[in-house]
Amino acid sequence: MDLENQLRLAICMCDNNSHTNLEYDKKEMYKYFDNLLKEINLEYRTTTINFSKYPYIIFVSSKIMEMDSAQQNKVSLYLFNAIDFKIKSHKNLDNTEQMF
Repeated sequence: MDLENQLRLAICMCDNNSHTNLEYDKKEMYKYFDNLLKEINLEYRTTTINFSKYPYIIFVSSKIMEMDSAQQNKVSLYLFNAIDFKIKSHKNLDNTEQMF
């Protein structure tokens, strides 16, 4: 899964209507991932995105909702760390001015 889709999944998980029982501050995480995706994707910044265009994200979201709270937190921690790692590795590239 590429960085944009990981950010979309994280936004879906941190949304108030996501029905996940995360132990993290959902509002703060939502703002963080929302701002990152706005920096990366011009379409997300300028239009309202229909998440039905991304069936893979909807499928993964539904599977996460079926999990118990502990499993949801493990998956979200893995996802958040993967996003953080990719963001840090992109900042080490020479063309970061073009990306962000």
